[in-house]
Amino acid sequence: MRMQNIRSLVALVFPLAAFASAACSSEGVVAQAPGKTPAVGDAAPDFRLPTPNGQVVQLSELAKAGPVVVVVLRGFPGYQCPACNAQTGQFFAAAEKFQMSKAQVVFVYPGQQSGLARRAGEFLQGKMIPAGMHVVLDPDYSLTNLYGLRWDAVRETAYPATIVVDKAGTVRFIEVSKSHGNRISADKAIEAVSKL
Repeated sequence: MRMQNIRSLVALVFPLAAFASAACSSEGVVAQAPGKTPAVGDAAPDFRLPTPNGQVVQLSELAKAGPVVVVVLRGFPGYQCPACNAQTGQFFAAAEKFQMSKAQVVFVYPGQQSGLARRAGEFLQGKMIPAGMHVVLDPDYSLTNLYGLRWDAVRETAYPATIVVDKAGTVRFIEVSKSHGNRISADKAIEAVSKL
């Protein structure tokens, strides 16, 4: 009976992992010079990443409709990050304010490709993702590396960051935390969007 449950779980997760691999290989993150964190005024490197349920989110497409707030989480550094849970919950609770500002929010869940879709599913369990908000997978840190946010240390993944991108694809606000905490609040992100 236990083996059947494991096979069922593998049957569910494997297609998502395969999709994440395909979506992030040649058509994933748009090629850019890796390693440099964009500054205010820079063009935001484009990305095209899968959600845990197999849809694809592309930054440049979202930006056509209005500002995009990109929130880079820590993913799964051996556990589900409590600060990421708190920040995501706060942003979800402020969804109506983001909608009023015509802004969409993309949460980036980075990690090694193996098991990433399953870990993201655990992170999202019991959460309802509001309209205008998206959670994407960042297999093998493709976006994290591209944006210069890889926290390359034991039990670390990415530096938490929040980036506001305008309709032209330009970075208008960025804040990177070099610790687990010091995340910006939803209200601060909404304030940054309101200045566009």
